[in-house]
Amino acid sequence: MEYVYAAMLIHKAGQKVDEASVTKVLAAAGVKVDEARVKALVAALDGVNIEEAIEKASAVQVAAAPVGASEKGEAKEEKKEEKKEEDTKSEEQAAAGLGSLFG
Repeated sequence: MEYVYAAMLIHKAGQKVDEASVTKVLAAAGVKVDEARVKALVAALDGVNIEEAIEKASAVQVAAAPVGASEKGEAKEEKKEEKKEEDTKSEEQAAAGLGSLFG
């Protein structure tokens, strides 16, 4: 993951993501650099529009968040309704039990 972070940092700084720059960033962060992984990362990013990829990833994440939030809210409402029904039933049962005492 640190290799991807290094590439994103280099890109954000406006520099070209190449093997030398990725290696320098990783070494500066104290990461033991695996040259094969650096080469694979640079090859995988060749021809990729990083800004576009970041925008697509964040759009998917933002779109998914409201759906999950609304589902949680609905589940809470259902639990509240169930609890109210249980409370009402237990009150009715208690009243019926008291009525039999004085019946």
